[in-house]
Amino acid sequence: MHFRSGTLTALSALALLVGACGPQQAAPSDLGPSPGPPVLPTKNPVPLPNASITKIAVAFDISGRGDGGFNDIAYDGARQAADELGAELREVTAKLDDTDDDRAERLRLLAGADYDPIIAVGFTYAAPLQIVAAEFPAVHFGIVDDATVNAPNVEGITFAEQEGSFLVGAAAGLKTKTKAVGFIGAVQLPLLQKFEAGYTAGVRAANPDATVEVTYLSQPPDYSGFGDPPHGREAALGMYDNGVDIIFAAAGGSGSGVHEAAASSNHWSIGVDADEYTLAPESVRDHILTSMLKNANVGTYTFVMSVARGTFVAGNQTFGLANGGVGYSTSGGFVADIKTKLDAFAAQIIAGTISVPETP
Repeated sequence: MHFRSGTLTALSALALLVGACGPQQAAPSDLGPSPGPPVLPTKNPVPLPNASITKIAVAFDISGRGDGGFNDIAYDGARQAADELGAELREVTAKLDDTDDDRAERLRLLAGADYDPIIAVGFTYAAPLQIVAAEFPAVHFGIVDDATVNAPNVEGITFAEQEGSFLVGAAAGLKTKTKAVGFIGAVQLPLLQKFEAGYTAGVRAANPDATVEVTYLSQPPDYSGFGDPPHGREAALGMYDNGVDIIFAAAGGSGSGVHEAAASSNHWSIGVDADEYTLAPESVRDHILTSMLKNANVGTYTFVMSVARGTFVAGNQTFGLANGGVGYSTSGGFVADIKTKLDAFAAQIIAGTISVPETP
């Protein structure tokens, strides 16, 4: 999602808004040994001019790894790169009460311990990274979901969330029987509005007669909408009662409540970030039509390997449909009958024939 920036100490109370919206869970902190994650299959190694990369680090915000969603996906890309390079991979996680100074010190400790490159996951690292990047100009940093850090050794790893959201919106438009669909966002923020805008555009492109009901579970500075499944369920049930038959939930941990509501009322929901069909309880799985995939692993892998290959370029790099950064899931087979149409929309977006809006 996206207002990644600034001194956002108050946001440390979020169950990490990093990455749109996947389920969230607390994780241990600081610079202790990392648990051993499952090793991903590696790609074919290529000759690397920078053979000095032996230590890679990932700094999470408060939810950390283990959410089954966006954070794990971001970690997976770093893990795969580390495996290909034969490098150590360190992960650290912020504490609930961390300040910008705490986050800056965490990055300093990693850089001072010769970790390079270092990936900061989430917008709350933006202000600290702006400071620390200047202190360690030889270290390469990547920050996921932020494009505001301006430094010659920092890459912003961002995503065209609106493009993937367009495709699941098109799926909703093609599948709705009531011609009324919904969008539930965790908090009304610019990043989440990218999801809303893309989804609405996709619905209308596929079904001009369909309407889109939109609600956000909270408004800044209240960020409780990210971790309130009962509120998500209540909001979804209200929409279903109003005639909506499909809801896209870009709502963090609250999305599980939306899936529960879909199952209990025999309607559809749409997941976000990860393929939620594969993660959700069996009791709700068959009501998850599809999921908007935010492939953070593509971004983190590409960043690390650019440093290894000597092709690193500072500035923002956006990952969308054209480079595998976003997409939609097909698990469950519920969109098999419309896949050709969805893929045609994707091809038009990639070709520039369809321009997907980023704001509602």
